[in-house]
Amino acid sequence: MLDDINVLKQRDPNGSLDFATHIAASAGWQPTIADGEFEQRPITSVIMAGMGGSALASDIAAHILARETPVSFEVVRGYDIPAYAGMNTLIVVDSHSGNTEETLSCYAQARDRGCQIGVMATGGKLLEVAQADSVAHITLPAGGQPRMATIMHLAGVFHLLEHFGVISKKYRREMVESVEWLTAEAAPWYREIPTHRNYAKQFALEIVGKTPVFYGGPLTAPFAYKLKISWNENAKNTAFWNQYPEFNHNEFIGWSSHPVDKPFSVIDLISDLELPRITERMRLSDRLLSGKRPKAMELHLQGDSLIRQALWICVFADFASIYTAILNKVDPQPVELVEKLKKELS
Repeated sequence: MLDDINVLKQRDPNGSLDFATHIAASAGWQPTIADGEFEQRPITSVIMAGMGGSALASDIAAHILARETPVSFEVVRGYDIPAYAGMNTLIVVDSHSGNTEETLSCYAQARDRGCQIGVMATGGKLLEVAQADSVAHITLPAGGQPRMATIMHLAGVFHLLEHFGVISKKYRREMVESVEWLTAEAAPWYREIPTHRNYAKQFALEIVGKTPVFYGGPLTAPFAYKLKISWNENAKNTAFWNQYPEFNHNEFIGWSSHPVDKPFSVIDLISDLELPRITERMRLSDRLLSGKRPKAMELHLQGDSLIRQALWICVFADFASIYTAILNKVDPQPVELVEKLKKELS
C-alpha cells in the first residue's frame, strides 16, 4: 500500500508528505528579530513558555543547553510562569498560531513582572501585543502545522537566546551547516522510495495498529516526546513516552502485570551520546520483561551531535507518522478536535 502513489495521494490530500520533504531545508532558516533593543540586563534564568509542538523546540533547546551554560532553563506548558521570574529572567514565549491562551497568559505575567521577553509566532494576538509593546519578536513563516515546524522553532529559540546574550552563535550555525547532511538522510524516506529501501515506511508498518510507547534517556527524552506528538497528531494514534533511568523506578514494574494483553509497540531510542549505562538499562529491562511486554524495537539516532540527532528525529518522526496515518486511513494534516476545543473554550 505504501508504495502505491495513488493511494498515498488519496489518503494525504493536503500534501503532508510533500511538506515533509522540505523540513530538512528549514534547518537553514535565518530568523530576524524586530524591536530588538533591550536594557542589557544580566540573565540568570530562562523560562520558555509554549504548548504542544510550539513547546517542543524549547524542550530540545533546554536539554542541549542545560549542560553547556550556567543559566538555568525551565519549560512551562501552562498558564502560569514560576514565582521566581523577574527582572533577570528571560522568557521566550512561543505560539505557532499566536492565539494559544495559555501562552498569552504567560506573556501577560512576564510583562507584569518586568521580565526580559522574546516572542515567536506566525501572527495572531501574541504577535499583535508584542508589536504594540515593542517586545523583541520573530515572525515565523505561516503555513504548516506546529508539530512539523519544530526545526524552524528551534532556530528561532536559539536566535532569541543569542540576541539576549545567553548563548553564542555556534548552535544556530551548526543547524545551518547540517542542512546538506540532513537532506541526504531524509531522501530515503520520500514516498517514491519503495518500502524495502525506506526505513520510515518499514517503521510505520512495524507498529501500525498498536499503541507505540517511546523511551529516551536524559539527553533524548524530548525526542521521545516528539515521536509521541507526531503519532498523536499526524497518525491520530494514541502514543506515550517516558525516559530512563526514571522508567526503572516505577513504569518498569507496571509492565510486569496487568493488563495481560498488551497491544503496544515499545521503541527504545538509542544514542551513542547518552551514557552507555542508559543503553545498558534499556536492554537489560527488555530482557527482564521478556514475555511480559512486546520486545522493544531499537531506533538508532543518527548524527554526531545532539543538535544533529534532534534534527534527524524531527524529520524521521514526521515521515514515519504520516505513513502510519495513511495506513490508519486518516488525513495526517487536520487536528479537528483541537480546533473544536479552542472554539468551545473561546
